[in-house]
Amino acid sequence: MFTTVLMIEKPLVSEDVELVTTLHGDEPVSFVVLIQPRGDRDRLLRALDDVALGELDEAVREGREPEDGEALQPAALALERSLAMLRSAGAEAEGEVIEEHPLDVLTAVVERAGADEVIVLTAPHLVEEFFHRDWATRARHKVGVPVLKLFAHTE
Repeated sequence: MFTTVLMIEKPLVSEDVELVTTLHGDEPVSFVVLIQPRGDRDRLLRALDDVALGELDEAVREGREPEDGEALQPAALALERSLAMLRSAGAEAEGEVIEEHPLDVLTAVVERAGADEVIVLTAPHLVEEFFHRDWATRARHKVGVPVLKLFAHTE
């Protein structure tokens, strides 16, 4: 069985599930899904990404989204929905909401699960990617397994 640690920011949609569950053909896949609640410290970067992508309405809405402690419940719901979708597609799936530094947790989960790869499935983050501060770039230097960066679909 192929084990993948899947880092997400929002609930998976059917296109995302199809993509990650078919990457390895007919080989059975097991997922450990990690999601981090939205945090106040990332608000400026998210707004800059929205502006860079021409999504000005999204940039204005950044201040109204739940963050930090208020974001735990939405993150837990997103995780449960994503796990259910992966299981419905025939994959084994478990996961957790991570409140600590995501790369430290990712490294520990990769080791604990004996993961074969990491997939970072996020929206485009132009500012972080330009400066190589995005999760995927930073994870490549830390986890010891291949890291694949994919862009999440939207509903």
